[in-house]
Amino acid sequence: MRSIIISFIFHIFLYLEFYSAKSQTWIRAGYWNNHRELPSSRINSAMFTHLICAYVGINSTSYQLSLSPSEEQQFSSFTDTVKQKNPSVTTLLSIGGIPYTTASSMVSNSSFRKSFIESSIRIARLFGFHGLDYNCATEDFPWTQADMFNMGILFEEWRAAVKLEAMNSRQSELILTAMVAYVPWRNSANYPIDSLQQYLNWVHVISVNYYYPSGTNFTSAHSALYDPTGPLNTDYGVNAWINGGLSSNKLVLCLPFYGYPWTLVNPEEYSGIGALAKGSAITLSGYMSYKEINNYIEQYDPNVRIMYNSTYVVNYCKIRTSWIGFDDVEAIRVKISYAKDKKLLGYHVWDVSDDHNWVLSQAAAKEEKISSSVPVNNKNGQSKQRLMLIIIFPTAAAITVLLGISIYYCWMRKFKLKAKVTAAGDLNSNDPNLVQYTLVEIEAATSRFSIENKLGEGGYGPVYKGILPNGEIIAVKKLSKTSTQGFEEFKNEVMLTAKLQHVNLVRVLGFCIDEEEQMLIYEYMSKKSLDHYLFDPIKRFILDWKKRVHIIEGVTQGLLYLQEYSRLTIIHRDLKASNVLLNDDLKPKISAFGMARIFVKEELEANTERIAGTRGYIPPEYISRGIYSTKFDVYSFGILLLEIISGRRVSILHGRSENLGLVNYAYELWKDGNGVEFLDPTLDDTNSSCKLMTCLQIALLCVRENPNDRPSMLKVYSMLKNENTDPKKPAFSEEDDRNIEFSLQMQLCSVNDVTISEVVAR
Repeated sequence: MRSIIISFIFHIFLYLEFYSAKSQTWIRAGYWNNHRELPSSRINSAMFTHLICAYVGINSTSYQLSLSPSEEQQFSSFTDTVKQKNPSVTTLLSIGGIPYTTASSMVSNSSFRKSFIESSIRIARLFGFHGLDYNCATEDFPWTQADMFNMGILFEEWRAAVKLEAMNSRQSELILTAMVAYVPWRNSANYPIDSLQQYLNWVHVISVNYYYPSGTNFTSAHSALYDPTGPLNTDYGVNAWINGGLSSNKLVLCLPFYGYPWTLVNPEEYSGIGALAKGSAITLSGYMSYKEINNYIEQYDPNVRIMYNSTYVVNYCKIRTSWIGFDDVEAIRVKISYAKDKKLLGYHVWDVSDDHNWVLSQAAAKEEKISSSVPVNNKNGQSKQRLMLIIIFPTAAAITVLLGISIYYCWMRKFKLKAKVTAAGDLNSNDPNLVQYTLVEIEAATSRFSIENKLGEGGYGPVYKGILPNGEIIAVKKLSKTSTQGFEEFKNEVMLTAKLQHVNLVRVLGFCIDEEEQMLIYEYMSKKSLDHYLFDPIKRFILDWKKRVHIIEGVTQGLLYLQEYSRLTIIHRDLKASNVLLNDDLKPKISAFGMARIFVKEELEANTERIAGTRGYIPPEYISRGIYSTKFDVYSFGILLLEIISGRRVSILHGRSENLGLVNYAYELWKDGNGVEFLDPTLDDTNSSCKLMTCLQIALLCVRENPNDRPSMLKVYSMLKNENTDPKKPAFSEEDDRNIEFSLQMQLCSVNDVTISEVVAR
């Protein structure tokens, strides 16, 4: 206790000292490519705190910076030119475009590194730059682990050299930064994170080019902030860097001021994210600057509607047969807000020449909320003293309060730990076959929860692959500190799944309650979750109709067991594609029972004030009145079935104008006799007894507004087998049109796939 209090007080005063000495600057950086058409004199430098002149190369013999006469002329005047509009702007010289053999030789040889470092400092000072930036994210550099290790040595020596140079010249120390990939690894090699953290001022994360027309046959978000289908997105990369050990305030996010045009295969059909495409359009390179995109729109269709997709955070438009994906004002603002929320150091743009009348630069600067600072009068020191008094007295009072809270916290921690130990005994007695693992055992199995072993992340927390000493492969679900779920959900899942034994339910092997950790240990499902395939533009082809029928039947059997054939009736309450796991044979198994509830056989429904589940999969009676029954899971199954037969997510909007939720879109098409348009066009049910249109009708029956009108899972199973079903029976009768309004509105509001667990006042 004493050490906690002392440490707490020390950090408070350390913070005050730091606060009075220095405040962190929010970085608004822009790369300027000297080969582009925009001269440095026309850069609106007032929009930026830092401008980066790119690129200067390295001589392959001397390993010194190499500039052509024209580059020397441009670079030597760059700082003076941009400072005319913004005297406070900081400039950096970026080093890049270096062939692999040259870069690898340079970083691996101490004399070559020295030559490079000395010339970089000399050129920076000669041309008036305030810092140096190194591009170590080039695609053509097949980095090895040795290269990465040597790169770390380069950064260490570079930092030592600029410190010494600043001391001897009595000038400000040069800033050192690097451009890195969106994740902390290249091929099979890991970036030297410790060196980046210790020796660089920050790193520019290149969170772009996840997809481009020549690499995929589907329209895609080339710089998606999020992507529910896989790891190719900025949020995944940022979390990977932070989890890998790099501080968030060392990361500067990339804003691409460009996009890519695709050629649509079927321009008259669906033209959102994931539409069929056949290579690039408009330009030969497939690259279009934001300026070029605006000029093209103005020339060919000035009235075109520019769409915004909040799931991926991207803008796009369709002009005739061309589909253009890019970041417009909406996407830029969301990304700035994201950077602020993640406590990143700032953003940089590639590149300033691509902007159109500085529209995106202004949007980024507006969204960024710069913290106000209290002015200090350095002449007499009175303002400074006043400021310190304002800070110290409230802080002293806060320390007193917080000391009391700390004591209470420690007491509660001991109490909760004792309760968990007792609960662990209860869990073991509930099922003696459950293994209680120690934290040491789990850390050893998962390589201390390394990023390479991370399988994914859900509402409970991250999931890691692990290998036990006996060779058994396991999946470890670790409670996140930010999760809305807690020990009750943890205990619920262990006790429930231990009792449930079925081939279509994931098996729990054990648990870990150690220190602050709460972990569930599952059997390992090698093919991950259903959504990993269902919504991926490429992997979706693995799931032909035969395999999807197999998955539908497996999920149906799992729900039948929970509702009809187990000793107690179990309501899952969080059935969704990400909670359906697949093994080597693509056999489905329902997982994640933390939200599940038990009914005795005589009970029909129950009421709760705690709303749990995932938006989009939750039935309306649960949202409005907190009522749940077996028809809760029937509704969720209906949503899942719609996703399986269409390949479309419930969490995004659909239709030609992209203003319809998944249920509404399916219903409107079915009602108009165009149900086939809703179905995934790659699926062929010719040789299957289970027909796509039958599944569409069953799904629409499952999502009816009134839970009493939904079929039981027994009836669903019967209809899937084409027993006692009328294929012409409407999913919604005319009198239901007014009743489904709330359900459809709920779908329209379902814009994410995040598990929720919150207390709702009634």
